[in-house]
Amino acid sequence: MRKYIIVSLTLFLTVLVSCKDEKKDPSAEQMKEVLAVHDEVMPKMGAIAKLVGQLKPKVDSTEQGKVFEKAMKDLQESNAEMMEWMQRFGERFDSDEIMNGKALTPEKKRWLKEEKQKIEALKQNVEVTISEAEALLNVQ
Repeated sequence: MRKYIIVSLTLFLTVLVSCKDEKKDPSAEQMKEVLAVHDEVMPKMGAIAKLVGQLKPKVDSTEQGKVFEKAMKDLQESNAEMMEWMQRFGERFDSDEIMNGKALTPEKKRWLKEEKQKIEALKQNVEVTISEAEALLNVQ
């Protein structure tokens, strides 16, 4: 868990540092976009934890309990996907590429496009699972 916090802080600091007016590789703007989506999704991990805590006591062997269990598992999977995405992202790009706009190789430029698609899909998934869980809890 500590590693994930460090990666999150690193990504957050990246956004702050990347606001410099130095001339950078054009992919630096794409990196900012990816990090901006990350920074939008990351705070939602707290909402996921809170919702899981609200759903957990409602899980039982009844039909309704199984609905709560599915919503809880969907939230937990969204959280795990976010943690995995951050870890993979940190493995693909070094801190200079993330924080200082260091030029990317052609391969890394392709990776960055992939990562942008992944984080945008992840964002949508997180929003849907949160919305569904909130709706389920508000019905009860």
